[in-house]
Amino acid sequence: MAELDINDAVLTTRLDAVVNWGRKNSLWPMPFGVACCAIEFMSMMSSKYDLSRFGAEAMRFSPRQSDMMLVLGTITNKMAPVLRTIYAQMAEPKWVISVGVCASSGGMYRTYATLQGIDRIIPVDVYVPGCPPRPESIIYGVMKLQEQIEKESLSMRKDHIARFYESLERQDALQAQKGLTGQQTIREMLMDAGERGVGTIF
Repeated sequence: MAELDINDAVLTTRLDAVVNWGRKNSLWPMPFGVACCAIEFMSMMSSKYDLSRFGAEAMRFSPRQSDMMLVLGTITNKMAPVLRTIYAQMAEPKWVISVGVCASSGGMYRTYATLQGIDRIIPVDVYVPGCPPRPESIIYGVMKLQEQIEKESLSMRKDHIARFYESLERQDALQAQKGLTGQQTIREMLMDAGERGVGTIF
């Protein structure tokens, strides 16, 4: 019987490295497409660019079956509570890519009706510039997210999401206390954050 070389039978690694390797190669995208960036996303998912090369072809339109949200287009203040609800319903761990200038900063719409960056209401991991960005740019954004997933610790991601849920509880409490709509509640929270010199509500 041939002797077994221990180097051929045993692999040593860290738990974080194994879990993150699986996570970065099995992302399930959830498109939140509301403007022209969504058209570029459709092109990216097609056979020409083929996002399945990166293990992210299982596109779902149900947040409970997704872990990577791509916000594609202009988000108005009325849509803010919807976006937060969908993010809350996504499977953990979850990541967000802000695609295009409208989602990232409000873009050309410097108006009272437009949210000036989705990172004020939900955590964002990667920003993709452009108006609209080409499919190659969005793919590059996914690759940068994979690099980030590979380096992060499990506890760091858990704490990152926990802070959002805490803000969601504050939102529900404030809404019940003052009898406000979801849009009015988020506006109150943003104004309060601004007075404290903070850019986000989570």
